[in-house]
Amino acid sequence: MWRDSFRLQIFCLLLAVLAIVVLVHNFFQLEHLDDNAVSGSSWITEDNVHHSRSQTTKTTRKPFCGYKQQILSKREQAEQESLLAAIQWPKPPYGKIAFEQSTDPAQSDFVIVKPSGFFKVGDQLEVLVRAKDFQGKPKQYGGDYLQARIHSPLLKAGATGRIVDCHNGLYKVFFTLLWPGEVKVSVSLVHPSEAIQVLLRLREERPDRVYFKSSFKSGRHLETTECNVCLSGDLPVCNFTDLYTGEPWFCYKPRKLSCASRISHAKGGYQKGLLTQEESLFFQSDVNIKRSILSSGPDSVIKISHRITEREDMDGAEDPTASPSGYYYEDQWRSRTHWIHHFDKSDNITKCLQGKVIHLFGDSTIRQWFEYLTAFVPDLVEFNLGSPKNVGPFMAVDLKHNILLKFRCHGPPIRFSTVFSSELRYVANELNGIVGGRNTVVAITIWSHFSTFPVEVYIRRLRNIRRSIIQLLDRSPKTLIIIRTANVQALGPEVSLFNSDWYSFQLDSVMRKMFSGIAVHFVDAWEMSLAHYSPHNLHPNEIIVKNQIDAFLSYVCPLQT
Repeated sequence: MWRDSFRLQIFCLLLAVLAIVVLVHNFFQLEHLDDNAVSGSSWITEDNVHHSRSQTTKTTRKPFCGYKQQILSKREQAEQESLLAAIQWPKPPYGKIAFEQSTDPAQSDFVIVKPSGFFKVGDQLEVLVRAKDFQGKPKQYGGDYLQARIHSPLLKAGATGRIVDCHNGLYKVFFTLLWPGEVKVSVSLVHPSEAIQVLLRLREERPDRVYFKSSFKSGRHLETTECNVCLSGDLPVCNFTDLYTGEPWFCYKPRKLSCASRISHAKGGYQKGLLTQEESLFFQSDVNIKRSILSSGPDSVIKISHRITEREDMDGAEDPTASPSGYYYEDQWRSRTHWIHHFDKSDNITKCLQGKVIHLFGDSTIRQWFEYLTAFVPDLVEFNLGSPKNVGPFMAVDLKHNILLKFRCHGPPIRFSTVFSSELRYVANELNGIVGGRNTVVAITIWSHFSTFPVEVYIRRLRNIRRSIIQLLDRSPKTLIIIRTANVQALGPEVSLFNSDWYSFQLDSVMRKMFSGIAVHFVDAWEMSLAHYSPHNLHPNEIIVKNQIDAFLSYVCPLQT
């Protein structure tokens, strides 16, 4: 009897010891989880993958590329395939092309079809571009990236053309003649088709060619590690994938600090040595990057002197894919899809914005709107939030007229100098926090910082933003949503590998298709920058920004017609 009692006591004691061991083990497990999974972050090793709650797909290893493991609905998959097909670029008929056989803008030329024809305002002008290589031989395939415009320098007038690749070394350019007088034609080779193939390779194979960094701090200890949409290698990784949108973002885990100790994000730099010696020949500033193609005959036509009114030139409903969407005349942008009022006095802007809250989301090209408005409108005073210069967030207030203007940069990837991690916000999440209404205006631009990534990364971001826009308009239909498109910029050999106009053109084409058919409006910064006589610049000069603001405010305060 006593032996049974003794055995029972021993058994209970062992159970108690086992329970203590399990409790201690669980305590350490929880402590480890808390240390590495605060605010939706976790860390990943090659042998042990831990997912944050925000992940809906399996995170890959070598490299960690969240965009490749998206779970898409049938409709989303079909849309993505359609978008990628729409921007598919012609390839040379055979493998590597020698530099001498690539397109030479100096040997290429263009001709105006029927240069002495009878033209009047509203007619179409056709131009034929003939591409030749450095040996003077006609090209037999297409794929060159061209830009074209018509302009009248004395009138400060200009418009873009629509380019059609015939896939045989010939290109047709169609212009709509939109003002009277002499009109000159300009055509430029931005990149030869052979360079485009290099840009395609870099976009798919080297999404890390712009790299980012984050700082982690605890007490006096500070560490900085590399971050990106994709990371490779055997090092542990912090997973900062957004909990709500599922947007992937990773940083290498600091050696001594937890992922939760991240304090900032910043651009790290640009990778070097991306090209072979042969490939570098396709990217020469004075040879084949944004070089003019000259006419082999007349380069201008004269139209009958008929002054077209803006009423006559209206094409009707707004279409983000229409070309041209507008034109310059006397340095003022005239849209062909909506009436534009030119806000030349600050009082007119104040009157338009009175009682409104304006949210500007995006990159530095829409930050220019904030800077223009706060500089031009004296009563709109910037409130010092202590934000880093050129980074934000920024806020300006006009208490007398009840105007609130705000700017916030979009979430990573963003190539800004130091951004506090607490200020890294995704546009879709910010839109979800806006009540909306007839006095709420939202303007968005997002493009430049996505040029180094596969297009699927950009499609995912736009899909999230579009979903939030539709939800905002559903709960507050009177909210005004405006999209600022991409714009052209100056290019050199290095910039072309990271921010080529061709990359921007592809992203802009995707954006216009994804936002067509929903209740948003467009400010066509692409055509506004390409049609103007000013040198191309990532940050267009003030007269172009002024015309963008006029187009923007004309949506906010439409003319009564």
